[in-house]
Amino acid sequence: MEIDRGDGRKANQLRPVSCTRAVLNRAHGSASWSQGETKVLAAVYGPKAGTKKNENPEKACFEVIWKPKTGQIGKPEKECEMILKRTLQSICILNVHPNTTTSIIIQVVNDDGGLLPCAINAACAALVDAGIPLKHLAVAICCSLAKNGRVLLDPNKSEEQNMKAFVYLAFPNSIQSVLPEGSLQVEGEPMEHGIITSVTHGVMSVDDYLLCLDKGRAASEKLSVFLRSSLK
Repeated sequence: MEIDRGDGRKANQLRPVSCTRAVLNRAHGSASWSQGETKVLAAVYGPKAGTKKNENPEKACFEVIWKPKTGQIGKPEKECEMILKRTLQSICILNVHPNTTTSIIIQVVNDDGGLLPCAINAACAALVDAGIPLKHLAVAICCSLAKNGRVLLDPNKSEEQNMKAFVYLAFPNSIQSVLPEGSLQVEGEPMEHGIITSVTHGVMSVDDYLLCLDKGRAASEKLSVFLRSSLK
């Protein structure tokens, strides 16, 4: 039984995706990422000498600044900054440029759902454009749980607002890793079986979450192919 989506997509169908690098002249690296009507610009500045307070000077430090389309930054934007910072730090090689700070500016151009995954994807592409050393790439996707229990991939804003729950997922793209083969495993499991970031809104059962995880991982493989082709 197919779910009738407002834009005509099937349950497991992503919105049209677009990625462009080097969109800003003065940034050390930049990228735009759009998924449907959602669009984000990411700019990277640095690395610059010195680290922020309470950061480890023996490693590279990252700061994320989130700029909404309109209005002032609030608690949701601060939460996005924190999640994005932790996600990006997990994929970067932090001991190459110790005692430095790299700034990532996220400018929201338009939000029509799946904003945080779009920001993660844009930031990852911008880091590559800036030449920041990465362990591997990352791709992010949103999976939502409808009230009838069906899983919808990449919901738009109106779908998100009518869902029982939804989850933002970021997965490693180990094909691009520069690390030795042995370090691509966590407790004996291949990295592609792992997950970098998971942020859930609403309430879902463990079984529903695992179903979203499977659907999201399958979708991330398609996004990985697109991201790699965009970064060549």
